[in-house]
Amino acid sequence: MQTVNVRSSKRVELIDITAQVKEIVRSLGVEKGHLLIYVPHTTAAVTVNEGADPSVAQDIIQALEHLAPHGAPFYQHLEGNSDAHIKASLLGASECIPLKDGAPVLGTWQSIFFAEFDGPRQRRVYLSLSG
Repeated sequence: MQTVNVRSSKRVELIDITAQVKEIVRSLGVEKGHLLIYVPHTTAAVTVNEGADPSVAQDIIQALEHLAPHGAPFYQHLEGNSDAHIKASLLGASECIPLKDGAPVLGTWQSIFFAEFDGPRQRRVYLSLSG
């Protein structure tokens, strides 16, 4: 198992970790198989989506904020971060990506994003490769 350390700088942001993930896969020499990416935090997530146009990430953030607004008066969780838990649950804690020719198989526009919903914080992302 390998670890990617991520430092967020905002309360909510999508951080592109594609380059770090590709470098770890390359350095391990796994040519084909599967890559499991797992986020062990209840207020953060991982997602694969378009990385070429930064407005897509902003649109995702805005849509999630609309679905689970920060500070809504109906939340019961006392820490004040219920929206972060909901957003993380909507995106999910893991992604499984096939490996081919020593790299994650991603579409032309796809990137791997760490999704922070309760930052800024220091976070971890775990990578497990099988092949």
